[in-house]
Amino acid sequence: MSDLPAPYVHPLARIEDDVEIGAGTFVWANAHLRRGARVGSHCIIGSDVTVDLGVVVGDRCKVQNAALLYSGLRIGNGVFVGPAVVFTNDRSPRAVMPDGRLRTEAQWAHGETVVGDGASIGANSTIVTGISIGTWAMVGAGAVVTRDVAAFALVLGVPARPSGWVCACGAPAEKPGVMRCAACPESA
Repeated sequence: MSDLPAPYVHPLARIEDDVEIGAGTFVWANAHLRRGARVGSHCIIGSDVTVDLGVVVGDRCKVQNAALLYSGLRIGNGVFVGPAVVFTNDRSPRAVMPDGRLRTEAQWAHGETVVGDGASIGANSTIVTGISIGTWAMVGAGAVVTRDVAAFALVLGVPARPSGWVCACGAPAEKPGVMRCAACPESA
């Protein structure tokens, strides 16, 4: 018998077959977890979130309302995903083939996106597929990320560009290589 808390899934959430939800995770109303999705332990999956086919979300993540996590995405541990964030999965999206036939899933060129441990993705950001976001990086609200983001980097704008460095606590850091703010203990 385990003393780990069972996940809580709101009665209005839609959970497809072959989904794993870790201990102590909360999945709120109207969230949709598609087949093959994996959500770690002690996470919060907000209302109206989509976790698409095969997406992996690490432990202790917070995914805010209306975020869209499309296939090809792997999120590390302790990641914050703000409200209405979109992770795309196709750099050349088309609904139909040149002859007008509807494209099938097998005809899409799905990319892969990796988000490192502790990263934060601000509200209404769009993350274009095929990139990586480093550990403890921070993406500002409304940014459109089209290139890799270095660990501890702060990126802002459309398209997102480096704007500084952040400590693991989220405060500004002085320079690359010094990834600790004055308020954080030396042992951090």
